[in-house]
Amino acid sequence: MNKSDLVDALAKATGMTKADAGRAVDALFATDGVIAKALKKRKRVQITGFGTFETKKRKARTGRNPRTGQTIRIAATTTPGFRAGKGLKDAVK
Repeated sequence: MNKSDLVDALAKATGMTKADAGRAVDALFATDGVIAKALKKRKRVQITGFGTFETKKRKARTGRNPRTGQTIRIAATTTPGFRAGKGLKDAVK
């Protein structure tokens, strides 16, 4: 399912117009949307029954360039993560 499929499904399920559903999807999932803004502030977004979006810190580490075999230093980073909730896990089973 891609974004336009998601917009169509949301419009059909809620009775919204496709334009309104598109704006709702963008408001949640865009790079400047509600979820991304909360993650930028290092806040957790927990949707009961669905899952939790949160940031995870990755430590600096040593890696290897696969082309040359040379050891390289990989800097520490903060990445977004998602952990599925029980309701979503049960629905997928």
